[in-house]
Amino acid sequence: MALSLRKKQLDLIVRVLHLNQQQGSLDGGGGGGGDGEEEAYKILVMDSPCIALLAPVLRVGDLRKHGVTLHLNIDKARQQVPDAPAVYLVRPTAANVDRISADAAAGLYASFHINFSTSVPRPILERLASATAASRSAHRVARVADQYLDFVCLEEGLFSLAQPRAYVALNDPAAAEADITALIDAIALGLFCVVATLGTVPVIRCARGGPAEMVASALDSRLRDHLIAKPNLFTEATSTAVASFQRPVLCLFDRNFELSVGIQHDWSYRPLVHDVLSLKSNKLKLPAEKYDLDDSDPFWVANSWSQFPKVAEEIEAQLAKYKQDVDEVNQRTGGGRDGVEFDGTDLIGNTKHLMNAVNSLPELTERKKMIDKHTNIATALLGHIKERSLDGYCECENDMLANGTMDRTKLLSLLRGKGTKEDKLRLAVTYLLSFEMPQPSDLEQVEAALHESQVDMSAFLYVKRIKSLNTQFSSASSTESKGNIVDWAEKLYGQSIIAMTTGVKNLLSDGRQLALTRTVDALMDGKPNPEVDNYLLFDPRAPKSGTGGQFRGPFREAIVFMIGGGNYIEYRSLMELGQRSQPSKQVIYGATDILNGVEFIQQLSELGQKAGLGGVRSSLPPQ
Repeated sequence: MALSLRKKQLDLIVRVLHLNQQQGSLDGGGGGGGDGEEEAYKILVMDSPCIALLAPVLRVGDLRKHGVTLHLNIDKARQQVPDAPAVYLVRPTAANVDRISADAAAGLYASFHINFSTSVPRPILERLASATAASRSAHRVARVADQYLDFVCLEEGLFSLAQPRAYVALNDPAAAEADITALIDAIALGLFCVVATLGTVPVIRCARGGPAEMVASALDSRLRDHLIAKPNLFTEATSTAVASFQRPVLCLFDRNFELSVGIQHDWSYRPLVHDVLSLKSNKLKLPAEKYDLDDSDPFWVANSWSQFPKVAEEIEAQLAKYKQDVDEVNQRTGGGRDGVEFDGTDLIGNTKHLMNAVNSLPELTERKKMIDKHTNIATALLGHIKERSLDGYCECENDMLANGTMDRTKLLSLLRGKGTKEDKLRLAVTYLLSFEMPQPSDLEQVEAALHESQVDMSAFLYVKRIKSLNTQFSSASSTESKGNIVDWAEKLYGQSIIAMTTGVKNLLSDGRQLALTRTVDALMDGKPNPEVDNYLLFDPRAPKSGTGGQFRGPFREAIVFMIGGGNYIEYRSLMELGQRSQPSKQVIYGATDILNGVEFIQQLSELGQKAGLGGVRSSLPPQ
């Protein structure tokens, strides 16, 4: 059973566009084979979150294929189109329901096909019913449906819940318990949408304590409650799952499990574009151009994981090949050969060459557009690389994380030299996380270099404090003293400190293989392993009193979810795990949001400031 998340989400969206009627072929044109109403054009009305989830899977041209002539934001003023049906795709909020009710009362559209992106709470449904009944417009509402598609699927194996500030929210020492509970429930609901779209109930694994266990418990409860009803969203898929004896494992992790990956610089094309040029939802904005970077771009698919110098070489090679093919076409269509009389045979041959040239023009044009696009992107990247010495940052961080070595002179030179303040802060924090016990003299020089460059020390001191707590926790000789440290730490740093104090090794990168990838591999194997033996197991299909031991694996499919922000480095590592395994494994990677190093270090800085560790000249409070 292959986990085809993007295809299934697309199928579901297309069914919504066809007024929730089952389509014979969802990749065909809009309205084919339907009834009279299905042939009519439609208005699509969405809120901003649903516009974001639709953008990576359907473009404007694709919407037209499915009969959508106008796509509008529910929050913007809209004109009346009284003879057209309207498809609403929105989150189930009171504000959205009030706008829909007002639209129905005003008779903006002929009929209203209302689709909520998640399960609609009963009070919201009653609010809609009451408002449409009061305005005598209920007859215009043709359908109300829950769709469970509230997640952004960037590609077949990558998704996001579009919650960019989850890390700060879960680690903020001043956060109210109600706010944390609401965020945990929102994450669990998003994951419920993912597994409902896949049509499979996973076995859930997570470390003890912290946000991962909280999300696992909330998702387990939500799935158990849903499975009580018959039929349910998973009924249709049950027979297939039983027949194949396969269910995926859902591995939940907290970002504190491996902090260094969230902030390090990377030398591969895709992480560089994401980090340096702020790629978002597969879309890139340069000063003069906007580009889509997804699986419709063959160069991106083939080269996005290559190191930047290799990408530059490939662009040159593609350009040379393009020029060669253009010259070949020009030669074939350039007329008779020198010294040879023009006869009928040549006329036929030249006509064929001309026809071939005409047929090859669209393909050559597309290739030139693709080459120009990636030339512009590579040029923009190269400007940042030279201006900020990004190659030096990548090399220095890789030496520390992968090899456990440090060139002190180079490190201090980078901290005092080129690069943004965020670059320097990321390098300094990477240094802090790369060595279990940094030399005090080295640490002083690093801090002095940051001060010289006027870098805000909040993030650095925040991570330094976490490491200090880890060391104290690990060396505590008794359970009582450990408990005292955790109690004290929770007062200072918030609820997720439990996850942080599970040992320094989880904060440190393993170098050759990410700790995340190594742990997922162990969880999928299902064999006894000291690294994962104490991981909790939740099986929503098993009786609550049962141990669930029989569901520990092996698994051929996994959904890996990072709470607090994921990144393309982890995504690449997990894809490589699936490809090198024998037999091959399939891994889908998701996160509360896909963050680049700048975005994540800013959240660490914000937490440091909230903990009173901010400022350029700050020092640690006494131990």
